[in-house]
Amino acid sequence: MTAILTVPPALEPVSLAQAHAQLRVSHTHEDALLERLIKAAREQVETLTRRALIDQQWRLLLDELPPDRLIRLPVAPVAEILQVYTYDLDGNQRQLNETDYQVDLAGNPARLRFKAGVIGPLRDLNGIEIDFKAGYGPEASSVPAGLQTAILMLVGFWYERRTMLEETRLTGLMPHGLEAALSPYKVLRI
Repeated sequence: MTAILTVPPALEPVSLAQAHAQLRVSHTHEDALLERLIKAAREQVETLTRRALIDQQWRLLLDELPPDRLIRLPVAPVAEILQVYTYDLDGNQRQLNETDYQVDLAGNPARLRFKAGVIGPLRDLNGIEIDFKAGYGPEASSVPAGLQTAILMLVGFWYERRTMLEETRLTGLMPHGLEAALSPYKVLRI
């Protein structure tokens, strides 16, 4: 199973102004650094929780159909399934109809189950391709406050430790309490 981000989020869930307020920084000389830290912190929070914060599009590639025909989508929350393709033994693409599968977008993780007999023989690699949209919405205000706070926590931690040196030794990359702050948002692994 391979998941590929095909359309990244259009904006960050935390603004530069919010980062300035969190850090109590009144100047703008380090805005480029803060913007990079915000993006990196969002990416880290998304990785740790397996969640997309702002709407983005993903492609899931599978070599074969599981015996129970059930596919768990690796990123949450899933807003919609955009399209599903299969590739036969000769590499010919076939777009499936929405009636060929059932979708549970409310699940944690979201799931898609193919109806029996819909999928025929597949090529050896990447025989199934699922495109989907994930995220809380198109605006930063859609993102839960706890996830925005975790991003600001990381931005502050990294901003204060830019050199990653503390008492002549390398420090950790994550602030104390981050895992606990993110735990309610983690997508379950089955």
